[in-house]
Amino acid sequence: MATKEEELIERLMRENEEFLKVKQTHSQLARQLEELEKKPFLTPQDEMEVKIIKKKKLALKDQMEKILAQYR
Repeated sequence: MATKEEELIERLMRENEEFLKVKQTHSQLARQLEELEKKPFLTPQDEMEVKIIKKKKLALKDQMEKILAQYR
């Protein structure tokens, strides 16, 4: 059974275009981060990319939380 939070997220993904775009971008960055972290060795450039992706993901998560708070 889905929790209220999960139900709200699913509803917003159907009804709120901004939330959907932010969630999709967040997921895409998560996949990029996973790929980078699979490497056995990270170059300094890779390490910088990891930091940038993590900051972007955090900003997107904050944005999703702000939208969720409006609908709670």
